[in-house]
Amino acid sequence: METLLHIDTSPRIAGSVSRQLTASFVARWRGEHPGGRVIVRDLAATVLPHVSEALIGAYYTPADQRSAEQGATIALSDQLVDEVLAADVIVIGAPMHNFGVTSSLKAWVDHVARVGRTFKYTELGPVGLVNGKRAVVVIARGGIFSEGPYQAFDFQTPYIKGVLGFIGITDVELVLAEGLSLSEEGANQAIARCEDLITASAGK
Repeated sequence: METLLHIDTSPRIAGSVSRQLTASFVARWRGEHPGGRVIVRDLAATVLPHVSEALIGAYYTPADQRSAEQGATIALSDQLVDEVLAADVIVIGAPMHNFGVTSSLKAWVDHVARVGRTFKYTELGPVGLVNGKRAVVVIARGGIFSEGPYQAFDFQTPYIKGVLGFIGITDVELVLAEGLSLSEEGANQAIARCEDLITASAGK
């Protein structure tokens, strides 16, 4: 059974373009995989805690040696990792905040980038353990950052591709909706282009 992990990171519920487009992807994917399973992880509904000293201690304590308190501390992080490992395809809605990703997406990364579970250290450096999966990342931006004078301020796409690649997900497709705040016509055109890309991507 094919499994899709659907992650939304926008704090906005109504009017969120990234949510609109990830929902379109999920609907089309369900049509292509009628027997498939969708895991939903809404990071506005479930606010992830920042990494703490207690959580780091639990990360680096073998599972069979953790105290009950450490087990409770690490439970959500383990669940997030399990969701990633269970998925064949991951779709992420990622609006730009202050030239980067949302704080909720950064927190998610901090919980799933786990030594021994999603990557390991070797003599040649770290190696990702999350292999054979495809990620589709819907990026929504008010301005234009893929070209022009503000291209140097795009810290979002290199980060997303970098961290996913670090844990082993190298098949990453970016669906870019930008210029959304510049004009209504331009926003509608950008969204329509993304809908077409999503239709093709969800059918793969």
